[in-house]
Amino acid sequence: MRVLVTGGAGFIGSHTVDVLLERGYEVRVYDSLEPPTHANGVPPAYLAREAEFVHADVRDRNALARALRGVDAVLHLAATGGFTPAIGSYFSANTIGTATLWEVIRDERLPIQKVVVASSVAVYGEGKYRCSAHGAVHPRPRSIAQLERHDWEVRCSQCDEQVVPIPTDEETPVEPGTAYAISKFDQERITLSYGRQLGVRVTALRYFLTYGPRQSIHNPYTGVCSIFANRIRNELPAVIYEDGYQTRDFVYVRDTARANVLSLESAHADAGVFNVGTGQATTMRALATALHEELGAALRLEIPQRFRPGDVRHIVADVHQLQRVGFEPQFTLRQGLRQYVAWVGQQEPLPDVFGAAEQGLREAGIVRSIS
Repeated sequence: MRVLVTGGAGFIGSHTVDVLLERGYEVRVYDSLEPPTHANGVPPAYLAREAEFVHADVRDRNALARALRGVDAVLHLAATGGFTPAIGSYFSANTIGTATLWEVIRDERLPIQKVVVASSVAVYGEGKYRCSAHGAVHPRPRSIAQLERHDWEVRCSQCDEQVVPIPTDEETPVEPGTAYAISKFDQERITLSYGRQLGVRVTALRYFLTYGPRQSIHNPYTGVCSIFANRIRNELPAVIYEDGYQTRDFVYVRDTARANVLSLESAHADAGVFNVGTGQATTMRALATALHEELGAALRLEIPQRFRPGDVRHIVADVHQLQRVGFEPQFTLRQGLRQYVAWVGQQEPLPDVFGAAEQGLREAGIVRSIS
């Protein structure tokens, strides 16, 4: 069976390629090698040589049509991500790229058996909480006025009392609050809709925060582990927004890659939307502390009370649906960070790229200070 992996030279994509090859698939990688993730515009050294490589953009209809010929299934991972000021790029690469993929499959009458698309935790917005008075709730995003008061925690939309985070399941209403999040929801909706129309088996995976080896150390806009690690290696403090007690679900990249391949292979995943995470919540302070310890550096944190409008306070995955398909994460956070730090130690140290990028984000209003 031959599988096309769009974005296959990237972080999650390349690990997915490795898992596919280990399981005996023929793999064709399709990637535009877009900076800053790929700094020099050539396929990375870590990309498996057994995989065929096509250097092209998913918006290039003719190149995509050629790459899809002879393919049995598609893992559609190509996307623009992170917090950047370039709103249009998300819809161009993510929404239009996915629409182009389905136009080609339809118009060329390609016998594609399965398409798995990478969505994101970002589609949920604030996710799921419990109110002492109203039970399970899905609160509105925190207002800028609230954040400017240093009032970080989420409140019930009905009674304004503080609520407690609980695992977010796939039935939680979506409320994408950024251009990236909206475009990721576009990707999964397009895929689920056209899969149904064209009789192609499809699955959408909502990745929680994936980390690990090969996460770009050149990109200052995405990948908090890489941003923190680069700062620590340059003997600079890790910069943490809000108060550092916001929580996330961090999933090791090899586990995410396994979830991709499991979803490709399992008929139980067909027509479904699944969270890919661990079910474990970690604060940003705890993540930064663990990285300092694994890198053997003295703890240095900078918490300047800045915030990002549209960012969420707490979100952790309810993973029961994917567990029923057969998925179990194999790496704890510490085990994954140990693997990541070992890889980071093999990379040439880079100057800090976060400081200048953050200044640009502040000028654009993506990051804000307390008034």
